Amino acid sequence: MSRSIRVLALSLCLAISLSQSQAAPKKAESKQAESKASKPASTTAPATSKEGWVDLFNGKDLTGWKQLNGTATYRAEDGAVVGTTVKGSPNSFLCTDKLYRNFELEFDVKVDPRLNSGVQIRSNSYPEYHNGRVHGYQVEIGNNKGLNGYIYDEARRAKFLSPASQAKDPETQKAYKVGEWNHYRVVCDGPSMKTWVNGVPFDDLTDDMTPCGFIGLQVHSFGGEPPAEVRWQNIRIKELPGAPAVQPPAPKETPAASKPAKKAKRAQPKEQQ
Repeated sequence: MSRSIRVLALSLCLAISLSQSQAAPKKAESKQAESKASKPASTTAPATSKEGWVDLFNGKDLTGWKQLNGTATYRAEDGAVVGTTVKGSPNSFLCTDKLYRNFELEFDVKVDPRLNSGVQIRSNSYPEYHNGRVHGYQVEIGNNKGLNGYIYDEARRAKFLSPASQAKDPETQKAYKVGEWNHYRVVCDGPSMKTWVNGVPFDDLTDDMTPCGFIGLQVHSFGGEPPAEVRWQNIRIKELPGAPAVQPPAPKETPAASKPAKKAKRAQPKEQQ
């Protein structure tokens, strides 16, 4: 073989070798990409799936809400709904335009330690029932007797609906943080209504008086000075399967319903008693 042929063959070998070395990293990168794509998604699910959740508060204004009863003020501020007491006002409620039947509800709330509050669930208002008085199930907030998170029947049976012995559980009494942000979770499915505060189970109630209604943010009547505030944020809901939410007929007025709640039962803070 002539010298020129040997030189040509050597050059060709070097060119092929160089081409293969440059292609190797790309091939490795391709295999890594394929490997990542073929790996299953992480099996560690988030605490709550985002699927199906709807924000009830847009963080900017009160679109989708309307005020019923009372003259307390509501405003959107720093991503929260802020309710402020007005002296002489009865209980006030900021209520969703939409009705809900079966759902999971979550929200964060911070209330002035002087003030009692709550969130209405499956609640209603009818002109023929005490002139539109908001009534129905209320998840308690800001109660100074360890009853936070339990369900009270607002303007109807006027009492907590679960056995009082539940509130003696030391775990539930220390779960609620006075004067701080607290995270609430509520699940209503058929006659079952369950609540959690800061991840601790509270109420586990079975009651079928009202199958559906609106969500309402309560500012309780308050005679103290200066005015007190309650703040809600991260309010979201996920509807569960079931019959459509249709407003039930107005309840009949009864002597028990027409009487105001006894404050001793409601365990109002001292400023409200």
